[in-house]
Amino acid sequence: MATTTFTKKTLGLETAEPAVTPPPSPATETTFVKKPKLGSNKSKKRDIPEGIWIKCKNCGTMVLNKELEENVRVCPSCQFHFPIRARARISSLVEAGSFEELDAEMSSVDALNFVGLASYADKLAENQKKTGQKDAVITGIGKIGDFRVGMGVMDFSFLGGSMGAVVGEKLTRMIERCTGAGLPVIIISTSGGARMYEGMFSLMQMAKTCAALAYHARRKLPYISILTNPTYAGVMASYASVGDIIMAEPGAEIGFAGARVIKDTTQAELPPGFQTAEFLLDHGLIDIIVPRRDLRKQLVNFLDFTTTGQRSLTAMAG
Repeated sequence: MATTTFTKKTLGLETAEPAVTPPPSPATETTFVKKPKLGSNKSKKRDIPEGIWIKCKNCGTMVLNKELEENVRVCPSCQFHFPIRARARISSLVEAGSFEELDAEMSSVDALNFVGLASYADKLAENQKKTGQKDAVITGIGKIGDFRVGMGVMDFSFLGGSMGAVVGEKLTRMIERCTGAGLPVIIISTSGGARMYEGMFSLMQMAKTCAALAYHARRKLPYISILTNPTYAGVMASYASVGDIIMAEPGAEIGFAGARVIKDTTQAELPPGFQTAEFLLDHGLIDIIVPRRDLRKQLVNFLDFTTTGQRSLTAMAG
């Protein structure tokens, strides 16, 4: 019986050359190109200019800066009171065109030649350029409703609203002028305290302003003190706390020393809300908390109440 032999040739598996897998070549590698996502063309993205939106520090809401200004810088969502410049505050309170500024050109000088990380003279020049003001307070005479009043409005943007010789002198001159003219006085405070670049000269302003207010009180003339965020140290320890009526804005931080300093000194836990306007109202240090939008109306009511006797005497004398 014949035996059949199977070979590669008979099976059709024979090739001229063995098959060899070629090594990968960098030139033949496949490159995958990632397609851009629809709507992700960065060239079409428009940059939002700075200053149009502002984020509320309390609730995180993004608010149009224009809307915030129209709302006297009060958040429309949570009623958080943003800082406000002195001139904007004056404009929100007095009758249009009625404010006459006093001692506008009075400016601080570096009498002690103070030098720290930067000289006091350089800091003054920097803040004057930044704020467009000569110092941290604007004083003048204006009308609120039907009442002519003397006003001193502090600005925290200028060296933290600190009280130096010029701040004390401008406030004292305004108070003395109102005493002579028989006008009420309103001082709106926001400050970190006395300006220690001026050493003892800044501390002297505490006694000087309070003395002027004492003479004002002898004439039976009203003084309304308004505390805004923040009001601390030498300012709070002097003219800010001696008003016939002491008002405050909601949430304002008010005190002599900071909470951390007090806690370290007393070695005691501080109560919740310590040094806020609400806490101080509950404990009798201030008389009323008034939202910024209602401040003008409330001032008219208080001025009417506190000047009734004076108006009656004037009418009788006439």
